[in-house]
Amino acid sequence: MFDDRWGDRLVPDSARALFRAGAFARLAPQAQAEVLARGGATAMDDVLDASLRASAAYPGVIGRSRYTEDCLRAAVATGIGQYALIGAGFDSFAVRRPPFAAALEVFEIDHPATQRLKRQRLAECGIRLPGIVHFVEADLGRERLAAVLARAGFRSSARAFFSWLGVTMYLTRETNLATLREIASCGASGSELVFTYYDDRPNRQVGAEFAAMAARVAALGEPFKSGFDPDQIRSDLEAVGLELIEDLDDVAVIARYDAKGVNGLKPHAFSHVVHARIR
Repeated sequence: MFDDRWGDRLVPDSARALFRAGAFARLAPQAQAEVLARGGATAMDDVLDASLRASAAYPGVIGRSRYTEDCLRAAVATGIGQYALIGAGFDSFAVRRPPFAAALEVFEIDHPATQRLKRQRLAECGIRLPGIVHFVEADLGRERLAAVLARAGFRSSARAFFSWLGVTMYLTRETNLATLREIASCGASGSELVFTYYDDRPNRQVGAEFAAMAARVAALGEPFKSGFDPDQIRSDLEAVGLELIEDLDDVAVIARYDAKGVNGLKPHAFSHVVHARIR
């Protein structure tokens, strides 16, 4: 579904150790004893793999990545030459650089601490990226996106593609709408955006998996704060200068890319990915 040979390598060893320890702690005592009896890093990696696959977010992360880059590929084919990743984190696109993106100018925007850690990891992995990849340190809570992009050489007069993945649920509705409005003001007409959100309709059925995931992120100090109503997303986008192209929940995304279920993924309908265009 998604060929990413670099994402795993970019994860710092310290973070990997924390993930392993957390996955191991969630095992039943007998399962822990079996892992310890096997011993070695491979056994712990197997525990981590199983834990990730059991996460309610796992199918969505893979699906949204594939979906975003499929939309990006189509946009580049129409002449779009700039790609801005808002909250880029440890996304490995700039390292993998698929053939269709050979001449694509990439702008990775994230908090200074995250950007510095990522650049450190790239250096440790011996990766040197071309000059058309820009790492932009910014606190978007204090600086407008337009100003951040402008100082990085982004051309607001040219069409661009924006991605904003795995972020909106940690922000208030007001902040999300303001950010979408800001994105709409940064790109030329015809620019495109893919972003994710979770369904926050009052009558939505919240499963145990979602509740457990929400509890874990809240315990880490990053609680879910808001989502969107899928029945209102079109009008929400229109109000900030965007037009809806497509809105899919994770079930629909995985059905598109893994119709036969060969990967054994168990997607949930609470998470959505949206493809929109700047009017």
